[in-house]
Amino acid sequence: MVTVDGVIDDTNIDRVTALARRFVLAEKPFILDLSGVTSAAAQVISLCYDIDESCYHADVSWAVIGSDAVRRVLNTSGASFPLAESVPDAMHQFHESLDQRRRLLPLLTKKTA
Repeated sequence: MVTVDGVIDDTNIDRVTALARRFVLAEKPFILDLSGVTSAAAQVISLCYDIDESCYHADVSWAVIGSDAVRRVLNTSGASFPLAESVPDAMHQFHESLDQRRRLLPLLTKKTA
């Protein structure tokens, strides 16, 4: 999980993105907690795309928790990212997804006669 507070803009987006990407690890769901962001420029969209790509390549689920400022930017972009209301909500989403996969696994491994 990476937590970012304050302002995200063109002066710090590269550092924020690099920091967040370092914590995307294989086999570990990733949470980008932006609930403390007070001001978000349009660059927050590229941050989310970069994290989405990193998580795709690491084959992990992820979620972003956005403040009102972040959600406004994301909503106006038309982009679709996995949003969660809180860290516990994101964790609940990850556990539900894992449970669904576990229920499907026996069906996929059954031998057909």
